[in-house]
Amino acid sequence: MSEEKPHEMSHDLHHNLQVILQENQRLAEQLDPAAAAIIPLIQHANRVFVVGAGRTGLALKAAAMRLMHLGLTVFVVGETTTPAIAAGDLLLAGSGSGTTSTIVKAAEKAQAVGAQVVAISTTRESPLAALATQVVVLPAAQKQDHGGTISQQYAGSLFEQAVLLLTDAIFQTLWALDGTPAQELWKRHANLE
Repeated sequence: MSEEKPHEMSHDLHHNLQVILQENQRLAEQLDPAAAAIIPLIQHANRVFVVGAGRTGLALKAAAMRLMHLGLTVFVVGETTTPAIAAGDLLLAGSGSGTTSTIVKAAEKAQAVGAQVVAISTTRESPLAALATQVVVLPAAQKQDHGGTISQQYAGSLFEQAVLLLTDAIFQTLWALDGTPAQELWKRHANLE
């Protein structure tokens, strides 16, 4: 690695932040209208389960936390206290490629018991999409798209960021519909930290 002076690094950092923000803005402008269909699915689900691998999984864990703040019963797949999914539940599954084996297996199990599946992906043509009640396509690069035509960022960064932003927008929409004051939501925030 070459060493740069602090003012040069500051310029590079600012430039890269602008690239990231611009890519997310373009993606938001191209958002799949089907994304709004997630709202009633979440509202009517008995329980919500989230599943994703790697950074996508971290973004979905953040979504689970916000949905819990709304008073929903939410579980993160893979945690030791996560119960069995059942009919009437919703699995919110994120995978850029739609081929991640653990995510596809979770969707298969959810569908087999009568739960609904929402897939957040970069494609409608995948094993995960085929299992989904609803597919939301985020027009982002997949992890192994190294050409830089969709995103200048490394691997699936744009997709992972978009999952976080989309699920935050879903939370904001649900919160507006719910109308519970922020002070009431805050009472559900973790207090054993």
